[in-house]
Amino acid sequence: MLEEAMRQGFRGDIMFDAASRGRYSTDASFYQITPQGVAAPRSSEDVEIALAAAREAGVPVTGRGGGTSQCGQTVNSGLILDNSRYFNGIIELDIANRRAVVQPGVVLDELNGALKPHGLWFPVDVSTASRATIGGMAANNSCGGRSLRYGTMRDNVISIDAVMHDGTVAHFGPLERDRVRGNATFDLVAADMLALGSENARLIDERFPKLTRRVGGYNLDALVPGGRDVNLSHLLVGSEGTLAYFTAIELKLWPVVGERVLGICHFPTFYQAMDATQHLVSLDPLSVELVDSTMIELSR
Repeated sequence: MLEEAMRQGFRGDIMFDAASRGRYSTDASFYQITPQGVAAPRSSEDVEIALAAAREAGVPVTGRGGGTSQCGQTVNSGLILDNSRYFNGIIELDIANRRAVVQPGVVLDELNGALKPHGLWFPVDVSTASRATIGGMAANNSCGGRSLRYGTMRDNVISIDAVMHDGTVAHFGPLERDRVRGNATFDLVAADMLALGSENARLIDERFPKLTRRVGGYNLDALVPGGRDVNLSHLLVGSEGTLAYFTAIELKLWPVVGERVLGICHFPTFYQAMDATQHLVSLDPLSVELVDSTMIELSR
């Protein structure tokens, strides 16, 4: 039923054969779940068709990029949509304002390769940069090694176009910039979300950890008025695809780092190395990395 419904207008690849389902049953984690089917959309229209067919069939949908997730985020028993095959373009590149709009399947290294001639880069530099896609990085609020200077994905995502569970196509972005929306369904949802943030502002302030790399759970603090500007896309960042399906992501770009200096500190014990970190970060470094004796011995 699902496969037949998807073939009505879907332009990408539809793969319900055993071999394809087996290939997509694993990712970088140790989990293995065979999906009901796999599809590779070519456009946002394909995504809408797939979501509508899955909704009618009562089948869950999971978006997938490079499959680098280590906790099983890209495997599921329903329909897997592979964004990396075709849905991976750069929609807009605004050099003057240091911003880019990309499809969710674009690979980080490929994006930075396109930005380098312009002296720009996207600085959330995860270790899997040659495979990781921007959609997946936004879904799990990736940090990268240089988050001390540049922050997490949440700090570098400006807005997100997405399809909601009922098929509503919506734009999530800065509230002040995008105040005029005109989408009745989305306006109701946005109003409910903002009311949730306002009513629970005190509880959120008291209970949410004050951490730079807080990447677990929903970013409900993004809905709280005051402080930083309210940006509805920041609620989607880190939601692991459970709130809406991303179709376009607007990113903040940064100038490429010029000359760099590497400092290497040696410590007799692991505890002393960790204790020194609080002092090292006060120097405003790009990154601080720990290489312990186990890693050194394994390298040798």
